[in-house]
Amino acid sequence: MSVRVVIADDHPVVRDGLSALLGSRTGIDVVGTASGGREAVRAAVVEKPDVLVLDLQMPDLDGVAAAREIARAAPDVAVLVLTMFDDDDSVLAAMRAGARGYLLKGAGQDEIVRAIEAVAAGEAIFGPGVARRVLSLASSPAAPAVPFPDLTPRERQVLEALTEGLTTAAIGTRLGLAPKTVTNHVSAVFGKLQVQSRAEAVERARRAGL
Repeated sequence: MSVRVVIADDHPVVRDGLSALLGSRTGIDVVGTASGGREAVRAAVVEKPDVLVLDLQMPDLDGVAAAREIARAAPDVAVLVLTMFDDDDSVLAAMRAGARGYLLKGAGQDEIVRAIEAVAAGEAIFGPGVARRVLSLASSPAAPAVPFPDLTPRERQVLEALTEGLTTAAIGTRLGLAPKTVTNHVSAVFGKLQVQSRAEAVERARRAGL
């Protein structure tokens, strides 16, 4: 049974070249093309291909946003990114958007065909350079979570001062703030931490490692 493919790229030369290449391969059937992100989403929904080959740089809706829409509207369609971008942000954004594969446009014809067959079979596939990058990102330690991310930097300073037992006046002196301003910050901290007193705020802060 042939793998049904839609090709989405804003460059006619790339789009037509890929269509000709894939159309000449046994077991692959090009059922549609798209020149923009929104057109790619429509093609995924209407044509129901097994694989949608998608460039990241697309007019009207970029490839990452299109991949996200396709994952929502046509979850059975496997998105294979084929792009010139190999930076960390692009790779991660595409993966988070639901892409199953990521190849660079310098990939050989056989590599592209193998990637299409692999993602159609439910595998995740990366080009060699991208694979090294993904492994590196996966093995790097995650950034430590910052406790109470809703707090502003000033509110965090006030909370830290509270954990030291400083009075409103002492906090004001340390931070160069008027007592009324300190009181307003303390109230904001209480609201964001959902506590009613300094003691509760200090206890929550210490549990979070402050």
